Amino acid sequence: MSLNAQPVLAIIPARGGSKGIPKKNLIELNGKPLLAYTIEAAKAAKSISKVMLSSDDEDIISLGRSLGLYSSYKRPAKLATDESEVIESVIDLLQWIELHDSFIPKTIVLLQPTSPLRTAEDIDLAVNFYLSNQLQSLTSVHKMREHPYDCIRGIGQKWSYLTDYTRSSNRRQDYKESFYYINGSIYIASLDFIEENRSFVNSSTFMYEIDAEQGLEIDELPDLYWAEFLLRKA
Repeated sequence: MSLNAQPVLAIIPARGGSKGIPKKNLIELNGKPLLAYTIEAAKAAKSISKVMLSSDDEDIISLGRSLGLYSSYKRPAKLATDESEVIESVIDLLQWIELHDSFIPKTIVLLQPTSPLRTAEDIDLAVNFYLSNQLQSLTSVHKMREHPYDCIRGIGQKWSYLTDYTRSSNRRQDYKESFYYINGSIYIASLDFIEENRSFVNSSTFMYEIDAEQGLEIDELPDLYWAEFLLRKA
């Protein structure tokens, strides 16, 4: 089977609520809603067979329709709370597809709207890498800016280093290990992997390195301002 023949489903999870920024998925970023960046990238990606939106919010669903995402699926409210796990909403959508859609995906790509700088090309590169290497799961990561060897743990008025590394040098170039952050920009897994693990990630998941800018996650307002700066600079 050629890479392009693989049925690949992109799921965009976008609930209405948000702790850090109210209505975050609809907030304007450089002239358009945050969510629009991920929808447009997913639709433009040549490796994606179908794109579906998972949301409980009518305004978000309406935006999705205006950008070409048509589906009668609506995420149950119980799967759209602050405590809800994204994977539970993914599984709910996959079960809905099994009952209501003739499209049966083999590969699932999770694209969170909080990563607006991830492009269609980024998605294609990751999916094609996943397929050509016959992986079962992949997640995007980038090198940590704050090295764990330089981090401390606060315990009351006391503190200790986060790691047991013996500091013979404070120079970063002398550190022998690299540490990475799972940035949430791209998750890919087979349908079988998700059903077996109820997750996109386990100890065998391939860590797929991308640039920190591609993996920028919008969580608080300063992240939004930084993303806007990068978009205007591009």
